[in-house]
Amino acid sequence: MADGLFGIHGSALEVRSQRMGVLASNIANASTPGFKARDLDFRTALGAVEAGNANGIDGAVRYRVPTTPSMDGNTVELSTEQTAFAENAVQYQTTLSFLNGRIGQITRALKGE
Repeated sequence: MADGLFGIHGSALEVRSQRMGVLASNIANASTPGFKARDLDFRTALGAVEAGNANGIDGAVRYRVPTTPSMDGNTVELSTEQTAFAENAVQYQTTLSFLNGRIGQITRALKGE
C-alpha cells in the first residue's frame, strides 16, 4: 500500500498543495475590500487526510488575525502572506524531493540494481 511505501509524506504533500492554494488566494485578493485572509492549520488538515477524510481539510481552514487591519476590512497583510507562501513552497519541495528519492529507490530495487 502507498502509505507503507511513502509514510506520511504523500499526505503531507497533499496538504502543502492545498495550503499553497489558500495562501495564493490571499495574495491575489490583497486589494479586495472586505476579503478575509485564511490559512490552513497543517496539523489538523494532515490528521484529516491521514484519517481518509479529504473533505476534512476544509475544517482546517482558519481566518488569519491581522496585526493591522485595513480600513476597507481586508485582513491580508502581503508580507505575511508572501513569507508563509515561500516557507510552504520550500516545505513542499522538500517533501517532493524525499518522495522522488523514495520512488528512485523502489525503482532501483525492482530493477535489481
